[in-house]
Amino acid sequence: MPASRGRVTITEIARQAGVSVPTVSRVVNGRSDVSPSTRARVEDLLRLHGYRKRRSTASAASPTRAALLDLVFNDLDSPWAVEIIRGVEEVAHAAGAGTVVSAIHGRSGDAREWMRNLRARASDGVILVTSALEPTLHEQLRILGVPLVVVDPMGSPAVDTPTIGAANWSGGLAATEHLLSLGHRRIGLIAGPPRLLCSRARYDGYRAALEAAGLTVDDALVVPGDFRPESGFTGCTALLDLPRPPTAVFAASDQMALGAIEALRRRGLRAPEDMSVVGFDDLPEVRWSAPPLTTVRQPLADMGKLAARTVLSLARGERPDSPRVELGTELVVRSSTAAPRTAD
Repeated sequence: MPASRGRVTITEIARQAGVSVPTVSRVVNGRSDVSPSTRARVEDLLRLHGYRKRRSTASAASPTRAALLDLVFNDLDSPWAVEIIRGVEEVAHAAGAGTVVSAIHGRSGDAREWMRNLRARASDGVILVTSALEPTLHEQLRILGVPLVVVDPMGSPAVDTPTIGAANWSGGLAATEHLLSLGHRRIGLIAGPPRLLCSRARYDGYRAALEAAGLTVDDALVVPGDFRPESGFTGCTALLDLPRPPTAVFAASDQMALGAIEALRRRGLRAPEDMSVVGFDDLPEVRWSAPPLTTVRQPLADMGKLAARTVLSLARGERPDSPRVELGTELVVRSSTAAPRTAD
């Protein structure tokens, strides 16, 4: 029985083609940013169903809409977010796409409002950064056919959701091995939020380095943090208050490392003379901190670029070669680490 003609919607075409609604829209509007195989599949379905583009005076007079990406953070109060945005916008600009940046602050109400806005502006793809969405919102994205890429996932995303991250385990390992090579044995850790996979991986790298050196993790030397400088200050203060403070500390973010250095200063102490400090990120400002910070460089802008390229590729109906990509990290040695004054 032939398909009914003239009644099919773009949403139904997208479902049958296994692509997003924006991808079908691009084919209908004659856009070039669709892979040949996807275009052929969609055009076959359009012909099968006898689809006709609805025209209005406004749409006929308007140029074809540029692609639009939604970049969503939990919050934006960090230089770390700026680096991700820079990478995404560089790729989006080169592709002629716009970018909408939002923060949902971990609040379900903010996330639902964002989803309403996304539906209204018909975004072509979503990049979700260190954030989590309610299952119902994930399902809405799936129904809409809007592709999703996650950067530094909070938990274990669906197996078909591409994720982008850094080699956090090897970064934590390298930071701790560096301190061990200088002669430190009591090494503290100011950890990141445990709900984040990147935080857990950095802790695991720290632990692996200690165990490889024949040391066990002293739970008293591991203090919680949230990647912000205030938690680095609080965490380092707690370590300094121990009967036997560590001679070195690995902070799981640069911002926490800077907070730790300020805690030392408030006690009349200095890095690295009284305590060596290592961070994680290599944000632009840490090369000018006092002292310049030894840190683990993660390629934040490159992570943003890859996320943008991936979501644009998904919007064209292409599939990534791998659902999980980790970009390499690198230890950058500056002036905040040195050998301990005395053997510990």
